[in-house]
Amino acid sequence: MKTPIAHEMGRLLQTAFAPTALVVTNDSARHHGHAGDDGSGESHFTVEIESAAFVGVSRLERQRMINRALGDLPGQRVHALAIRARAPGE
Repeated sequence: MKTPIAHEMGRLLQTAFAPTALVVTNDSARHHGHAGDDGSGESHFTVEIESAAFVGVSRLERQRMINRALGDLPGQRVHALAIRARAPGE
């Protein structure tokens, strides 16, 4: 079952990038008791996304695009976000 923040992240990324593949993983349990663990169970996530929107775009700019699409989630409601963004065929 997806947590509320994971669901929201997936919805925002679907809307922004129309991905051909998207997996949002809640990694919070692996970071329990570490820095940034706020006890909510929704503090650490990994996003794996494939989209044509990333063709010809640098890795850094892909991360910026994803952070913009997620609005206030990174840094406000999510402590840590690992991003693996690729274009089709990569």
